[in-house]
Amino acid sequence: MKKIAIIGAGIGGLTLANRLQAEGFQVTLFEKNKMVGGHAYPLKKNGYTFDLGPSLITAPNIIRRIFEAAGKSMDDYIQLTPLDPFYRIYFHDGSFIDYSGNAESMKQQMGQFHPADAASYDRFMKYAAQLHKKVIEEGLGSRPFYWRTLFQFAPKALQLRVPVPSYYVVKSFFKDPRNVFTFSFNTLFIGGSPFYSPAVYLMIPYLEKEGGVWYTQGGLYSLIQAFEKLFLDLGGEIKTSTEVTEIVVRERKAVGVTANGDFYPADAVVSNAHFAHTYLDLIKPEHRRKWTDGKVKRMAYSMSAFILYLGLKKKYPQLRHHTLIIAKRYRGLIRDIFNRKILADDFSMYCHTPTRTDASMAPEGKESMYILIPVPNLLANIDWDQQAGPFSEKVLKFLEEDFGLTDLRKNIEVLELFTPKDFSQHCNNYLGSAWGLEPRVTQTAVLRPRNRSEDVEGLYLVGASTHPGAGVPGVMLTSEATRYAMLADLGST
Repeated sequence: MKKIAIIGAGIGGLTLANRLQAEGFQVTLFEKNKMVGGHAYPLKKNGYTFDLGPSLITAPNIIRRIFEAAGKSMDDYIQLTPLDPFYRIYFHDGSFIDYSGNAESMKQQMGQFHPADAASYDRFMKYAAQLHKKVIEEGLGSRPFYWRTLFQFAPKALQLRVPVPSYYVVKSFFKDPRNVFTFSFNTLFIGGSPFYSPAVYLMIPYLEKEGGVWYTQGGLYSLIQAFEKLFLDLGGEIKTSTEVTEIVVRERKAVGVTANGDFYPADAVVSNAHFAHTYLDLIKPEHRRKWTDGKVKRMAYSMSAFILYLGLKKKYPQLRHHTLIIAKRYRGLIRDIFNRKILADDFSMYCHTPTRTDASMAPEGKESMYILIPVPNLLANIDWDQQAGPFSEKVLKFLEEDFGLTDLRKNIEVLELFTPKDFSQHCNNYLGSAWGLEPRVTQTAVLRPRNRSEDVEGLYLVGASTHPGAGVPGVMLTSEATRYAMLADLGST
């Protein structure tokens, strides 16, 4: 049996490991942390449970395919609960929209903001459906992307205005700024600016509408545990607390990895580690002709995130399972995060309150709450050791005094923080970029790092920085694309 070494047991590493193990390869996962999960790690404290990273589950059919490829049923491993609404979006003026896949509900709410926008909803979804068809149904997102693929797709891409930034395409459909935000902000969930990320990502609203937004009992980490169990059921091997320090290359070919001082030979190596960490830290410079230190560092990296994990003695019914609280500024705040790289006085936030659906995430009658605020990556001149405390106090003060979460600070039993510095130190994320490479036009499709390394034979990438990109569905699609490249090279087992 051909041996495959996979570095990192995040969602990309786990899903690819399952696919390859099901194909008959002998796969070993190497994970630096005590448990699998990568960014999707759990935090438990004083009876409260938090998902440290991803919390949204979309595109259940992509998940289902992973189990079916192994001859298993997803329903035997995990149960998904649909959410309705998908999330509530509060705007700075106190108005809100309950975003869902129900077309009539969306039109009614959007029409209250601007009557013409309700009439444009179906037209926008028809447009988004065409993008979804190319990326998901026709497989552009689940196969390696080459220049020939780009030339074949180019006429349709131009017709669909794919190179145009998402915001401007959405603005051509809707008039009220609140409706424009509702359908353009999704690129922030994958680390990109709506003013730079190409319109191909506008398939996300259609993907959500058709596939829904879901939750699993116990939080998203229960999905990780399902992938882990499937992999072990298939005979795979997991080495936790085992950090890979080198991808060993001989005669321009990856022949294994060094972890905890030991060499593990392999017929192929896959890295689910951060793209920059893979090339800068795990592969010696003499083995890299394309991805030199200079080129890796010149790439544009995503924003980071400041996250608060709150265990609360009191419940706040104005929060839905997923809630967005939006600042007055949109373009200016995005510019501060991505371009000016400063910590602005205002902020928008995403709140995950799983106790709205799952009481087991907190002690009886209490609330588990996760607050994510987009912030600049570590290119910004921000000392998070000094700023974390004051910034968290500013966020809590806003939620209590401006947003109306009465006595919030008095009811905190657990408060944990995660900063860009933590993304760098705990996750090996270059510049603390929480989503890897920024998904801008010049770093999309063929212009992203390939699923098959351009420098080292037998080395492959999976995860947020390769094709097609970040987000839970995107990362699972990278595992399909990387599997495709590996089978083409390694043949059947």
